[in-house]
Amino acid sequence: MNIREAIQNYAPWNEQEAADKALILDFLSKNPDAFFRTSLIAHMTASAWVVNPARDRVLMVYHKIYDSWSWTGGHADGDEDLAAVALREVREETGVKSARLLSADIFSLESLTVDGHEKRGVYVPSHLHLNVTYLLEADDHDPLTVCEAENSGVKWFGLDEALLASSEPWFVDRIYRKLNDKLRARHMV
Repeated sequence: MNIREAIQNYAPWNEQEAADKALILDFLSKNPDAFFRTSLIAHMTASAWVVNPARDRVLMVYHKIYDSWSWTGGHADGDEDLAAVALREVREETGVKSARLLSADIFSLESLTVDGHEKRGVYVPSHLHLNVTYLLEADDHDPLTVCEAENSGVKWFGLDEALLASSEPWFVDRIYRKLNDKLRARHMV
């Protein structure tokens, strides 16, 4: 199944996901370059909620641009296999080698606002990340490494501790709390 079909078939968890699913599908239908950063208004990204085998810790990075502890993730850059993008980003941003998808199914959908910022000396205007999140598992004893280009820290947090670590209120209230709730509701904790 391709990513468009996977998004179409995805059953939203809440009102936010239902609205964002509609937005993402509409954007994909009208923008053939949606998987590339050349689409300046919005483009596809993938994120990972990485939990340990006991499902009581989540792996986060201290993101330089957002100046906050956050999930891992990145741009599709033309790759429509967003599960592979999420997995690649986890490995690049954290150094964790044992990361694996718990399911090929989408775990969450989001439309994320990105404020204008400088990246490698070039101004990037404000835009949307049309994001697909996957649930991954990794060994919380694997060595962690910082990806100097992206983050300045990598750390495991307790599920609720992760909410306190992030300094982005909207992400905490609308995304990270939802991801923890979904994890708990599926009796994975």
